[in-house]
Amino acid sequence: MPSIDMPLEQLRQYRPSLYRESDFESFWDATLAEAMRQPINAELIPYNLPLRGIECYAVRFDGFQGGRLAGWYLRPDGRGPFPALCVYHGYSGRGARPLDLIPYALQGMCVLSMDCRGQNGQSQDAAVYPEGHYSGWMTQGIRTPQTYYYRFVYADAVRALELLAQRDEVDADRLAITGVSQGGGITLAVAALSERPIIALPDVPFLCDFRRAIAITPAAPYTEIPSFLKIHPHLHESAMRTLSYCDNLNLAPWIKCRTIISNCLCDDICPPSTIFAVFHHITAQKQIEVYPYHQHEVPYEHVELRLRLLTEALHPLKSHRPTPSA
Repeated sequence: MPSIDMPLEQLRQYRPSLYRESDFESFWDATLAEAMRQPINAELIPYNLPLRGIECYAVRFDGFQGGRLAGWYLRPDGRGPFPALCVYHGYSGRGARPLDLIPYALQGMCVLSMDCRGQNGQSQDAAVYPEGHYSGWMTQGIRTPQTYYYRFVYADAVRALELLAQRDEVDADRLAITGVSQGGGITLAVAALSERPIIALPDVPFLCDFRRAIAITPAAPYTEIPSFLKIHPHLHESAMRTLSYCDNLNLAPWIKCRTIISNCLCDDICPPSTIFAVFHHITAQKQIEVYPYHQHEVPYEHVELRLRLLTEALHPLKSHRPTPSA
């Protein structure tokens, strides 16, 4: 599928202006303060899976402002402290399952996945949305930023990382985050909203540069927004204002950790320009891996790179040991 987007030369120059509201910072300060005050109430339920040297658990913890969220947790045997990774999933999916998390646990990491509230996992969505929305989650609560679905998801995701940081076996100074598509967008948001991560690896991230995305993207989920506004044209201004609070374009300057992003140039679900827009506003150490012929996917080569980068970042001494002589 050919890309609908700009040539690569233009993508490398595309840097749209931020469009933050005047209370953008205070909005997130208040949200995060509330999210951090609320007890996590984590429960780890042993899960019988024959993994040598690895313990496996189903996880439950309290979502932001209510409901129980679900996920999976793998940890190496032993006391630690171990580095840890939080994994966020794609739109309408569910958190990575235990066998998907094994490659990280085998590298001596604790690893947690989180089901986004109300999507296709086991997490509850206890938020109250005052009016209806278009099919999906992109317009749920979109009439105000306080009730918008992704405000809750971002707060949930920060709380999931806090759950990891508070574990006795986890080294809270060696935390990483990653995810694909929606999970990549959540990864960017958590990197902006939390001081915890030392490295973030968002792949083909969603939730970036909403204004351009809904103007050019022919595929769902971004199309949920114009579909909603076609029915409610009078809500256009308030909807765009709400989206501005959760657009990673506006959050990007707050990212302080090393960030490595994958971007596929034939991606018509999360257009490459929207990802470049966010990338160009990140001031922390960063790199973007461009795949010219891939669509909305993560090439095997990048999956391997992700594992290498995580291992090097979370095990810095191990990764710099001299190679034994023959």
